[in-house]
Amino acid sequence: MHIAVELSLYPLAGDFIPPIQDFIDRINARPGLRVVTNAMSTQLSGELELVFAALAEECARSFASPWRSVFVMKVLGGGD
Repeated sequence: MHIAVELSLYPLAGDFIPPIQDFIDRINARPGLRVVTNAMSTQLSGELELVFAALAEECARSFASPWRSVFVMKVLGGGD
């Protein structure tokens, strides 16, 4: 099943750009995903298993970093 996810990352740190850019760079390096980034959010699309596996791994990496952060996500399911 093909899905789309819109997400925003809010690092709770003074210098918030590096953690956001790091996440975007890591998610862009994942094969099988379509990634579109704009000033407000990042949209991922692809097969459900690939998208959620990438999100689980990359969100965990972000949460393991020294800064605390919040992810806000919207998921659209279905369709091809």
